[in-house]
Amino acid sequence: MHQRNKHPVPKICFRRIISHFIFLLTCLCFIEHATAGLVNDMQDGQHVLLMRHADAPGYGDPAGYVISQCATQRNLGDYGKKQAKAIGRWLANQGIQKAEVFSSPWCRCLDTASLLDRGPVKIEPSLGSFFDDMTLEKRQTKALEAFIKSELAKQSLAPLILVTHHVNIQAFTGKVVGVGDMVLVRVNKNGEYLSHTLYLSP
Repeated sequence: MHQRNKHPVPKICFRRIISHFIFLLTCLCFIEHATAGLVNDMQDGQHVLLMRHADAPGYGDPAGYVISQCATQRNLGDYGKKQAKAIGRWLANQGIQKAEVFSSPWCRCLDTASLLDRGPVKIEPSLGSFFDDMTLEKRQTKALEAFIKSELAKQSLAPLILVTHHVNIQAFTGKVVGVGDMVLVRVNKNGEYLSHTLYLSP
């Protein structure tokens, strides 16, 4: 005698499958748009990418440190070096193959900028930390605005990447960032902050 299956196979919900497919397709389109958007923004003469240096164990710098002597400073650890390289690869995946790269004179910033491998690194004093003397915040931020204005006035299509410190980024944008985080900043013709988009360290 034939017995009915007590556990019938459930019917496939094609509507749910189609919904999931459309959702995934939408996500892919959004990612592609965001990627293209980052590259386009960085070439429109109104945006700069500020980046906090990669992970450097410790807090502040040792007493008596010397800017020109890396051994006296707080430097990138092994993780920080890997992080900086990973950020460079992430930037390449966004379509940023080459850029104008400027760095704070501090060695942890210079090393981060170099490990990004997006182009030759140039030292820019206005990106230097004022952590040891917070009274310099306004003067340093004004110097940064003037530098950005000068660089964008050159009307180069090359993206502008500035590797600096958390105090500098917070003073310029009002945003507190972690190590390796990036802030895409839209500025006015005077290099002054207008708005930003945060990109967390990959």
